[in-house]
Amino acid sequence: MFLRICFLLLLHFSLQAQDKIPVFISGQEGHATYRIPAIIQVPNGDLLAFAEGRVKGSADFGDINLVLKRSSDRGQSWSSLQTLVDYDSLQAGNPAPVVDLLDPEHPNGVVYLFYNTGNNHEYEVRLNQGIREIWVIKSYDLGVSWSNPENITTQVHRPNHPAANPAYTYPADWRHYANTPGHAIQLTEGRYKGRLYVAANHSVGDPQERFREYRAHGFYSDDHGKSYRLSESLTFPGSNESTAAPLSQDRLLMSVRNQEGTVRQRILAYSSDGGTTWEEEYFEAQLPDPVCQGSLLALGTEKGKTLLAHSNAADPKDRNHLTVKISKDEGRTWDISIPIDSTSDPKKNSWTAYSDLVLLDPATLGILYERDNYREIIFYAFPWR
Repeated sequence: MFLRICFLLLLHFSLQAQDKIPVFISGQEGHATYRIPAIIQVPNGDLLAFAEGRVKGSADFGDINLVLKRSSDRGQSWSSLQTLVDYDSLQAGNPAPVVDLLDPEHPNGVVYLFYNTGNNHEYEVRLNQGIREIWVIKSYDLGVSWSNPENITTQVHRPNHPAANPAYTYPADWRHYANTPGHAIQLTEGRYKGRLYVAANHSVGDPQERFREYRAHGFYSDDHGKSYRLSESLTFPGSNESTAAPLSQDRLLMSVRNQEGTVRQRILAYSSDGGTTWEEEYFEAQLPDPVCQGSLLALGTEKGKTLLAHSNAADPKDRNHLTVKISKDEGRTWDISIPIDSTSDPKKNSWTAYSDLVLLDPATLGILYERDNYREIIFYAFPWR
């Protein structure tokens, strides 16, 4: 009996925690570098891992494809690479996947993949010498096949660039644009039940010092992708890459990168109307950040409040010390800290960078993250409670 109990305990642990498994490795499968990971679990339990496949190098602009791998064993092994979007020699990036589980016309679920395209470097786009557009593709068979791309730029972007498209004549003059790096979300209860929500950011007008023209925002659909609407923008100058999670009582929390960099902390923003407007924005000292991306994920509820997980490189100086923190009071405190990966080598100052979280089961989290100066994207499953 004692040996049986030990075996069951070992089996239970092995199903939750596993080795750190490379999913995308630079220089393999047709791409020099892989960056910007995103991950979701689909209704049959499979994991879908997305990334940018950068064909010729590591630069943020160039020949960049959107790629996908699948795991049917909780991330222990992964399929060969599938290219979803190849925008010729230009850029397709910022994959933001989400599963619509509440569409009555598709009870088995619809997988959405939102992404951006670009025809110039970020700084030139900030000068209005290029355009970033927003697209979506859908899968009705849990990521096996995908629809033709739909351009939703006029619904969720406000560019003033008629040379790119005669419809792009918005006086708001948004320029650079990026979806959340990581998963999008669906609100599953309350007044906004069914809402698909994509955190995002944009720049406004001419470039300013320390990226102060950047603002985070979101966009959403309340009709299962038939149309999209913009949220209000945050007021923080330099608020950049953002990630969102639903809270109780129709509220929503957004965690935001501070591109200005003067305060090395995450910006948190609260909404009481499902991410349409923002009522509170502040720097969170419990979430130090080196000016990098982070991931936010709802884990269920406890005592009427949403449990949250937050991952980022929790080092105010370098992209290092990837850490997951847990909040039991909807983001007001982050008392539980789970170290994921780090290095003490001072020569490796970009050891852990972008990451995305997925809930494998009520007790187990998975994280897909960049490691070792962007040489690989790793998957790791671990118990969080």
